[in-house]
Amino acid sequence: MTVAKARGLGPAFDLLARYWPPNGFYFERAGLGLAGAGAAERILVPAGPEQLSTAARWIKQPLRRFRSADAIPVAVAAFPFDGTREASITIPSFLVRRDVEDETRELKIGEGMWHFHDEALIGGSPHDEFVDVQLRPVPPPTGYAYAVASALDKIHTGDLRKVVLARTLEVQADRELDPKRLVHRLRAVDPDCYAFAVPSADGTLVGASPELLVSRRGLVVSANPLAGSAPRSGDPDEDRANAQALGSSAKDRQEHAFVVEHVFRVLKPLCEELRHDPEPQLLATANVWHLSTRFSGRLKRPAPTALELVAALHPTPAVCGTPTATAAAAIAELEPFERGWYAGPVGWVDADGDGEWALALRCAELVGDRATLYAGAGIVADSDPERELDETERKFRAFLDSLRWG
Repeated sequence: MTVAKARGLGPAFDLLARYWPPNGFYFERAGLGLAGAGAAERILVPAGPEQLSTAARWIKQPLRRFRSADAIPVAVAAFPFDGTREASITIPSFLVRRDVEDETRELKIGEGMWHFHDEALIGGSPHDEFVDVQLRPVPPPTGYAYAVASALDKIHTGDLRKVVLARTLEVQADRELDPKRLVHRLRAVDPDCYAFAVPSADGTLVGASPELLVSRRGLVVSANPLAGSAPRSGDPDEDRANAQALGSSAKDRQEHAFVVEHVFRVLKPLCEELRHDPEPQLLATANVWHLSTRFSGRLKRPAPTALELVAALHPTPAVCGTPTATAAAAIAELEPFERGWYAGPVGWVDADGDGEWALALRCAELVGDRATLYAGAGIVADSDPERELDETERKFRAFLDSLRWG
């Protein structure tokens, strides 16, 4: 019977050296994470409302089958936001994993070499800035502002309390886009975000998400929902003022509270104890301030796997809205495109049930010389269409700067 084998690597090993596009998987935050290639097993999960729950059930037996005394196999995946597309879960045949700073382990399944080769990390200079003829917003700015106004009508006249509306920006780069160069740049700009690169249906999904959906280590569960944002500034005084304004904004605190209530409601019945920040904290990323609440708890036995926790939590009001069904219906009506993998879970789960899952935000899907960028904003009763439009424009501008390196 084929089982996993493992060996140690040096603590200074860079995970990105083992990311091989277009079929490899990469997921890292602050030096911790994993990179994988090959497929000891691949499981296709059909589209449907129970896609995540189905995936969590189907992956358990294959992971157990490959487990050995010294090696814990891992399954990696990205899932579509709304389960309307088929998803693929892969157990990589080659994997490098680092969970703590001083321990890096390499795993293989099968009789092949320990690894193909280590690719050099990326240097070089950025390409020229994109010009208007290379950019196509869907919907255009006026269309997005109209969609926000329509969402506000629904909030003021019905039971919808919050909805997250997204836009896309289609980029014609006139050159083959390199996911490894792009993720290298994203990691350098914001190492505290979850940098990821994963195959999509047609290309590669690449991003750097600030938001942890959920992680599990043994019986310890963690989550870090974000909602409410303000721009960063190169001027220290202006940057401080933006942060203070966000922290005291009734509109943003209400938007954030919806997410915190959802995460608490889902996790509390699963935990012996559950704690979270009593007040939203300010979280700084390279381009945006966020309101953040950290959750930490101890799961009841038998503990759900990390992927089962994902199935219970997703979609949170941070990427959908509340009530969930009403917000999802508004998204389907007001967004003139399919989200695909944008705002869906991306991450990993191992044979012990541990794992880490982020939300696929601040991301783009690369297909040849084209990229589709995604950006969204949370709409609540006090939202202003022009301010929400500006938030999406700022997110596009930040990602476009990194895309010039890809």
